[in-house]
Amino acid sequence: MSRPEPPAEGFSEAVRGCFSEGARLYPSRARLQAAVAQRLAGLTARQGVRFPPGPLADLGAGSGLLSRSLEAALGQGPWLRIDACSALLEQGAGENAALIHWDLNQGLPASLQPPAALASSFALQWLEQPEQQLGNWCEQLQPGGWLILGVPTSGSFPLWHQAAAQAGVPCTALELPCAQRLIDCAQHRLQLHHAQVLRFSRPNRGGLWFLQQIKAIGAQASRSPKLNAGQLRRLLRAWPGPQQAIVWEVLVLLGQKR
Repeated sequence: MSRPEPPAEGFSEAVRGCFSEGARLYPSRARLQAAVAQRLAGLTARQGVRFPPGPLADLGAGSGLLSRSLEAALGQGPWLRIDACSALLEQGAGENAALIHWDLNQGLPASLQPPAALASSFALQWLEQPEQQLGNWCEQLQPGGWLILGVPTSGSFPLWHQAAAQAGVPCTALELPCAQRLIDCAQHRLQLHHAQVLRFSRPNRGGLWFLQQIKAIGAQASRSPKLNAGQLRRLLRAWPGPQQAIVWEVLVLLGQKR
């Protein structure tokens, strides 16, 4: 019998707790997150982006992968790093970056208004109502301000969903936002300079290995009930072999407030 979904506040606490536990390994294991941060910084530099005067903020900054990449690529800063997980934020404490411990489910900190740029990578999906939160971010940018976004979307992990369906167990992967809905949301409010859905693949070394990698960086929080031992065994038996890769779908978006 399935348990009810945790309340929003409970899920937010679960996300924070999981990332706190994984904070020590995050810098060495979050390779895809680092690659997307570099791609976003390179894209922004190639577009010749220059920010208007005002605060620059990395939303859900974690250890600072994105803001560090943006500063190196653009030479503009400093970036405020905002995150609910103090254990991740503190990893960048020696870099002279301003750190704000804040739950983005509560909106943007008042001290940030009006932002000249909001950047975020691998963070929006952890918030309640990601599409609504994205709309709020776009609305709060000052005229001429920029949004720089990378977020995993609903086409991710087809192998995991396939294995769960075959095993007859719930798929406990985090429900991710739809890329097209996020693009439409941003397009109503910004002039989009780039919007692309990318697919990244990694070797499939088995279900247990994959789930352990997710947990190692603290990305295992889910709104779905945890599988019991029997369900987990069925899932792992149904997991496809190495001929099928692990796939992430990631939306990369760059837009300017009109």
